[in-house]
Amino acid sequence: MIEIVNLEKEDSLFNHILSEIRDAEIQQDRMRFRRNLERIGEIMAYEISKTMPYMSREVVTPLGVKEVRVLAEQPVLATILRAGLPFHNGMLNMFDGADNAFIAAYRKYDKDDDSEIRVEYFSSPDLNDRILILSDPLLATGESLVKTIDGLLGDYQEPKHIHIAVAVASSDGLEHVQRRMSRKPVTIWVGSVDDELTARAYVVPGLGDAGDLAFGAKHS
Repeated sequence: MIEIVNLEKEDSLFNHILSEIRDAEIQQDRMRFRRNLERIGEIMAYEISKTMPYMSREVVTPLGVKEVRVLAEQPVLATILRAGLPFHNGMLNMFDGADNAFIAAYRKYDKDDDSEIRVEYFSSPDLNDRILILSDPLLATGESLVKTIDGLLGDYQEPKHIHIAVAVASSDGLEHVQRRMSRKPVTIWVGSVDDELTARAYVVPGLGDAGDLAFGAKHS
């Protein structure tokens, strides 16, 4: 059973930051947009950290010794290039000892305006018995995310748990991921859920093209 944690259901500073990410006027400040995605990543990393295993450790201070609870292991942080980079960096600010994985995936349209998801590049450490956190600002149809995870895992990789972190998701995309990944231990952390998905796979009201807003419009 896939668990979905929707952070917008409780009032918090998270919702305030997410409102700025959606705001078309504030989006004009590219640096602000990237920083807000980074802050979303930091908050989600903190929330995910509460579910992870911990162990006791003695820390020597200048005046004595204190037993504290610390992470028993660092996760593997993964993201889809290019839009996911600021979000990923926010995660990395918190899990600063994590291993990292990067994936290149994109939607390719033909002359009839039909499209397919292409995944062309993977760089990843061993994922067996690791906690994997995959972050991406938008979950639209969910197909690129499913193909990304299938490609990362292949036939031999078995993470102990997969966390999917997205700022905004469509309800259709969430349902697709739930159907396709129901046999894996997965938790989806979502900042907000939107109901509309256009024919060209744009989430409405969504936030626009996160990659273009963060790094500038692409040629194609």
